[in-house]
Amino acid sequence: MEFLRAVVLWTDRFALTYLLLLSTGYALLLILSIPELWRHWRLAADEHLRRLLASDALPPLSLLVPAHDEEVTIAASVLSFLTLEYPHLEVVVVNDGSKDRTVEVMMREFDLYEVPPAFAVRLPSKPVRAYYRSRRHARLLVIDKDNGGKADALNAAMNACRHPFVVAVDADTLIEPDALVRLARPFLLGANVAAVGGSVRVANHCIVKHGRVVEARVPAAWLPGCQVVEYLRAFLFGRLAWNMLGGNILISGAFGLFRKEFLFAIGGYRTGNVTEDMDLVVRLQRYLHENGIRAALPFIPDPVAWTEVPANWTVLGRQRERWHRGLIATLLSHRVMLFNPRYGASGMIAYPFFFFGEMLAPLVEVLGYIGLFIGLAIGAVNAQFALLFLAVAIGFGTLLSVWAIVLEEFSFRRYTRPRDFWRLLGFALIEGLGYRQITVFYRLKGFWNYVRGVETWGRMTREGIGTQAKPVA
Repeated sequence: MEFLRAVVLWTDRFALTYLLLLSTGYALLLILSIPELWRHWRLAADEHLRRLLASDALPPLSLLVPAHDEEVTIAASVLSFLTLEYPHLEVVVVNDGSKDRTVEVMMREFDLYEVPPAFAVRLPSKPVRAYYRSRRHARLLVIDKDNGGKADALNAAMNACRHPFVVAVDADTLIEPDALVRLARPFLLGANVAAVGGSVRVANHCIVKHGRVVEARVPAAWLPGCQVVEYLRAFLFGRLAWNMLGGNILISGAFGLFRKEFLFAIGGYRTGNVTEDMDLVVRLQRYLHENGIRAALPFIPDPVAWTEVPANWTVLGRQRERWHRGLIATLLSHRVMLFNPRYGASGMIAYPFFFFGEMLAPLVEVLGYIGLFIGLAIGAVNAQFALLFLAVAIGFGTLLSVWAIVLEEFSFRRYTRPRDFWRLLGFALIEGLGYRQITVFYRLKGFWNYVRGVETWGRMTREGIGTQAKPVA
């Protein structure tokens, strides 16, 4: 029994020390994000910069949109992309082997006609059946191909697109009208930029008209409401701080801008990876450092795209398991970067943070909870230690969430109703009690499935924003 008490005590001490160090890391990210948020808030509101952004100095963009079984929403989504406020924009929609009437709907709505390919194929993809142009919208290109997954569809789109910069979005993403203009801002400020990440926010319960979020609202339901807080915390300070530190290795696959020549150089998106967005950015960082190219990958908070998040536990579990499984696969396949000065801040700061913090956190946290319960049962730990552990494991995360809400309220303030502010605070307070522990379990499941060699996405079900629920491959 004494041996068991000693093991449990040291286990709890290890878990507590780990969580203290991880919390300190998040606190530093929060502190570093504040001046970055202030700088971007001032730039976003600057009238002279707005006039510059509306000029011909903007780089031409190709918007890449993979679509699979999207017949219900594809027409409205594509039309919303075509009407974005950007002067030099091409929209490339890839029908990735849909089994429904996605292509037929686009043929009817946009008056498509088949055209021959007039480009060199630089990235491999599943066979393409046909290329189409629109008689109504000169900026639209539609590609119909065999199913190969999101990464494969994006590679096919990059082969065919005309412009030197690409923005990858999901077919059901709602982009704010001036978001692309804001996303291109770093290219006009003098720095050499390889990629730019924008903010992704939760569209559930928002008022949507014609493919636009016209009024941001916080869901009343507990599950999507907690995810609103999660997204605010992740994007408002989690990613902003990496602008100061350098070495960002994560740009959301739902809304990111890339210099196409670099993506061709690294072989495009890698198929077979369930988190193709993170894998792409890590390979891009490796390419830049290994070839001595000084180029930044900043995050910009004010360009916003809205996405629907899971509204039930089953779908949320599949999503979080897949995210963590993909995180593990990406980090382990690029483990040469760990504490390797050759890769600059990516190898010395960002990669270790994601490896020891994000990847291993579920294992250590669950180990700590188990040790705490056993320790209380056998008297190896006292009530004071248990309270300290819970304060660090739960309380600190709650404090960070509250700070993220405060930063949102005093900066871009997308949620204007007072009730939404109070809802956010309420979800921040209850997120750590139940929701966090369940998502930790899903992430822990990601380890098990990674060891088993699971490579599938799992079927998702979206309720749809103003549509009927539909399965998504």
